Amino acid sequence: MLQAPHTEYAGPRAAGIRMNDPIMPGLTTQYGTAEDSLLEAYHLFDKAHLVMLGEEQLIPRDAAAAMIVALRELEAEGVSTVRNQVGGGMHSAEQYLIRRLGYDVGGRIHLGRSTGDFGAVARRLRERTRLLELIEGIVALRTAVLDLADQHLETVMPGQTGSQPAQPVTLAHQLIHWSVTLQRHAERAFQAYTRINQSPAGAAIHTGSSFAMNRHRTAELMGFEGVLTNTFDAIQGHDDELDTIAVSVSLNVSLARWSNDLNFWSTAEAGYVRIPDAFCGSSSIMAQKRNPAILPAIRNAASDALGAYTTTAASLITATGEFGGDGDGLHRTFESAVRGMNWLAQLLPALQINTDRMLEAAGSHWAQATDVAAALVTELSLPWRVGHQIVAIFVRLAEERAIHPLDVTTELLDEAAVLYMDRPVGLTPEDLTDALDPVHFVAARTLLGGPAPSEAARQLAEHRATLAADEQHLDERRSAINSAAVALEHAIDDLVAESSS
Repeated sequence: MLQAPHTEYAGPRAAGIRMNDPIMPGLTTQYGTAEDSLLEAYHLFDKAHLVMLGEEQLIPRDAAAAMIVALRELEAEGVSTVRNQVGGGMHSAEQYLIRRLGYDVGGRIHLGRSTGDFGAVARRLRERTRLLELIEGIVALRTAVLDLADQHLETVMPGQTGSQPAQPVTLAHQLIHWSVTLQRHAERAFQAYTRINQSPAGAAIHTGSSFAMNRHRTAELMGFEGVLTNTFDAIQGHDDELDTIAVSVSLNVSLARWSNDLNFWSTAEAGYVRIPDAFCGSSSIMAQKRNPAILPAIRNAASDALGAYTTTAASLITATGEFGGDGDGLHRTFESAVRGMNWLAQLLPALQINTDRMLEAAGSHWAQATDVAAALVTELSLPWRVGHQIVAIFVRLAEERAIHPLDVTTELLDEAAVLYMDRPVGLTPEDLTDALDPVHFVAARTLLGGPAPSEAARQLAEHRATLAADEQHLDERRSAINSAAVALEHAIDDLVAESSS
């Protein structure tokens, strides 16, 4: 007899059944060990599937109840521990139940499903958990960003374009930009969550089953928001993997950009901020070194994330029905994004900010030249291009003569005007002083989205409101999953009680 004693059952891939020989040692298959997050997902699917089978009377209710009771006892010993001891990966519950309860009971659990929907369900359960962790990290970092911005509405500093000083901004204005970017990533993550939190359970390998599976009930018990209605798509569609990894890759890239900014701000040449010692490394020979260690780590993670996206996409270029995907790459990008956000959320409140140095730098490199040209337009009605060209000559003359921007005079401006159009402009010293004042420069930009403190404060209020809405949205998603878990346990209790009566 080819049927092994039930206490020795080792899965459907046994020698003498379909294959004559045992599987090669070390060959990885879906029947091997699995990581904890997948084992937890398999376990949830097993319980929900058994409840549905019992409720629909697709298997005897007493058999469903006996298996569920055994799975609860397995839980008490530790899901990951027991399942990996038993072996079988996604089929570890079947191996456990057959060995414990025999073929007539344990052999019924796999009715109406396949390795295909097993893997698809577990992947989606794992990805939805990661997306919620990602959103939680976004919320924490946005909170830190907005708190710091609120303290620096009037902290004027240079902007940067082309790695050169540009127009003056405020630290708050730049941080609000970070918040805007994080808000968009939260939107992307919530959208991806809605798409990923759809159940493929009951689709089997792509045709479903001839048994009357209640796919909606299984989905409900696992906390899915809906069912992937096309059974082929439910198993063979993998675009959601690119959807979810893209969110974390994009986030990693943004974190890297901001880390580069922080790194420059902390250099001796800029001196805008000081990175606290807890975030720094040093040198074994250069005693003066303080290397902001977390910043290059975040930048390097972005490079790895880009590679992981490419690898994941390449692994999915298969014929329909082949199994692709790079779960490791997906895991790494989520992990690095969450880690990077947590690091920055801790760093921002601890930054030592040199507001005097920021203001000094904002007025030292002709970043206000735009407003000198604007003064020629508003005060003297010159065309913009004429004013711009005069100021360009004005800046060149000052640099050639080593005159600091805050020490220039209207006479030098008139000299530039004469060189350009053969006549002086006659701007008053008061107007020139105002135009060259970086604080005045920022305060004048009260337009929608500008850096003026009053407008930045309005933007901050909006961002606080959207952040609160995102926190509520996150809580609702977690609450829905928790409610489904409670409902599943109640359904198990009812099934067990009914079979016992």
